[in-house]
Amino acid sequence: MFNPIHRHPWLKRLIPSPVTAVLLIAIIWLWFHPPATLTAVNQPAPDVTVRLLNGQQLALASLRGQVVLVNFWATWCPYCIREMPAIASFSRDWQSRGFTVVSLSLDDNPATARVWLKRHDYRFVSGMADASIQQAFGGIRQIPSSFIIDQNGRLRERIRGQVTYDRLQNLVSPLLTRQAGSQ
Repeated sequence: MFNPIHRHPWLKRLIPSPVTAVLLIAIIWLWFHPPATLTAVNQPAPDVTVRLLNGQQLALASLRGQVVLVNFWATWCPYCIREMPAIASFSRDWQSRGFTVVSLSLDDNPATARVWLKRHDYRFVSGMADASIQQAFGGIRQIPSSFIIDQNGRLRERIRGQVTYDRLQNLVSPLLTRQAGSQ
């Protein structure tokens, strides 16, 4: 039987030890599935007005009566890019039930975010997250960061890290079953 290691001893150096193999698998898994932390907030949502990528203004308070995901992201953030398909899919499936996404880019240039969103056919409400908006949400130190706002305009959850379709469903569906006005 042909054994390439006997013929090419340098190949033996390329085979990782079991500990190294486990660490590599863990690193790869964390790269593609980084942990996200969830923090219950339950406070009034910031009263901010966002400059949208289409040039219009959006007062966050105007979305009362809907459950809103405010997502802070950037085109240069690999985790942000990886979570966008789940957000878009959830938005398409749940917008008729009263769910809205407001995506806020931390890119330096609005055109960069606008072109990237258009290229990927993401159609949710999108704007820029200037320093005052980031500060209104408690300071954005990590992206992606997302906030879920209930129908009454209260911040309910903060998600640091990637959101998934299942996580959104678990957080949003109970809020949509409640009537606006009840807490």
